[in-house]
Amino acid sequence: MTDGKSHHRTEYVRFQAVVPNERGHFTGVFGLVNNLGRSGRLSAAEEHFRLLNNAWYDASYLDPSTVDPTVYDPAVNPCAAAWFKPTATHLLERVDGYLTVLRAHGIACETLRSTAPGRVVYEDDVQVVVVPHPL
Repeated sequence: MTDGKSHHRTEYVRFQAVVPNERGHFTGVFGLVNNLGRSGRLSAAEEHFRLLNNAWYDASYLDPSTVDPTVYDPAVNPCAAAWFKPTATHLLERVDGYLTVLRAHGIACETLRSTAPGRVVYEDDVQVVVVPHPL
């Protein structure tokens, strides 16, 4: 049976660090690779991959903070994190390359799936940004 609210059963997906950073936040897959790039730890080929694919992602979907500057503000939305919608297959297809870079550097990254990842503070056609539910 269906209640007409099938979007509540959407299984969102997120790729993130297994260890929290100094602020207690689990850095996402793009942030993890960007941190490696900023610290000069990527090979030339990995840095090329990072720059090329970051540009592709920037052109392919909206950064929520350009719509709502407070979306990632820790005082307003503590530990806010973006999750892909499963329908964003064109975006999900390129994540494997980022995971490959992380594996090459011994950085663990987990894939989370949830139908209720938290309180939604932003949503568009490919993603939600949520504040995680309290433990």
